[in-house]
Amino acid sequence: MLRLGVNIDHVATVRNARGGAYPDPVRAARLAEAAGADGITAHLREDRRHILDADIDALMEHLTVPLNFEMAATAEMQEIALRHKPHAVCIVPEKREEKTTEGGLEVAREENRLAHYIAPLRDAGCRVSIFIAADKAQVEASARIGAQVVELHTGAYCDFHAEGRFEERDAELARLREMSAFAHSLGLEVHAGHGLTYETVQPVAAFPEVMELNIGHFLIGESIFVGLDPAIKEMRRLMDEARAAS
Repeated sequence: MLRLGVNIDHVATVRNARGGAYPDPVRAARLAEAAGADGITAHLREDRRHILDADIDALMEHLTVPLNFEMAATAEMQEIALRHKPHAVCIVPEKREEKTTEGGLEVAREENRLAHYIAPLRDAGCRVSIFIAADKAQVEASARIGAQVVELHTGAYCDFHAEGRFEERDAELARLREMSAFAHSLGLEVHAGHGLTYETVQPVAAFPEVMELNIGHFLIGESIFVGLDPAIKEMRRLMDEARAAS
């Protein structure tokens, strides 16, 4: 079964726009659970622009599905992850000036540092995922450093679709398909995410090697109009339909 992880970062973005406690991302996570999410993703950024430390504390206390803790490869985040020991940690690139994660992690140039960085996380029982572009060198490097999972960055594919650049979209989709199969052949579990919508999810969901999709911004945005439960259930339906037809 193809799993759906729901990212609740942008519930916290709305809360932080005014301060206070509302809307509560933990409440959103519980609603996502009830709607059929298989896991919850939350990215604790260094600048705390959306998810806060207290949110991670509360998610660890209240969730009944796995938490996927997105984090930069810093000493501070490693310490937080080792204190909480979430089900999974996803190592992502992070720049303070970016609006959202702009690309995949550069693993090939930092193999030695990242191998030493993730070893304590693995030893603590966390499944370690590396967020990368659909690039053979990055997939190979992720396998060499001991990651159990790679999450392929689908942002370029989704951007090309939104901009009507369909030849480039299809070329990026082909790279994602090829690297999904290649990563699987190396013994890596394959996830995918970033920018996926109702229009773009099915081609990626159809890849047989992909075991999990992590989707957030679109679902939180759609929930403004239809509610979180219907938004998640429609995404789940489209994913299941695509996987059944593949």
